[in-house]
Amino acid sequence: MTEVTMTVNGESVTKDIPDNTLMTGFLRDVLKLTGTHVGCDTSQCGACVIHLDGSPVKACSIFALECDGADITTIEGMADPDGTLHPVQRAFRDYHGLQCGFCTPGMVMTASAMLDHTPKPTEDEVREHLEGNLCRCTGYHNIVRAIMAASGQEVAGSAAE
Repeated sequence: MTEVTMTVNGESVTKDIPDNTLMTGFLRDVLKLTGTHVGCDTSQCGACVIHLDGSPVKACSIFALECDGADITTIEGMADPDGTLHPVQRAFRDYHGLQCGFCTPGMVMTASAMLDHTPKPTEDEVREHLEGNLCRCTGYHNIVRAIMAASGQEVAGSAAE
């Protein structure tokens, strides 16, 4: 057992954990933050994307010990404390960028990090950036529309379509 301390969604946490604890296990099993999904455990699907010091990473590909001292944001930390959704979360809702919802946390985390670095991406840039995130339901069309809308760009059709 090793002690690890990090900031998760704005709160400092210190826990004793086995050295081989993956970040997905730390978040889901130790902290009970179950919004970070485990889809493959092989770093292929992107359902487990979190922000590590502001950068998107697949939480199934890193040990919690590697995050000692880090600032972690999960999907639970994206909305404001009063419950107001992050612009990407709102756009996913408004533009039907989800179906079953399993990939949605990872998609939102990946998209928000992309928009932090590329505030006005092209549709091709959005599609390229999502390459490491798999969705088996939507065909990505509405996911891309949602991200474009979150960037403040015009989106063909209305949010109600």
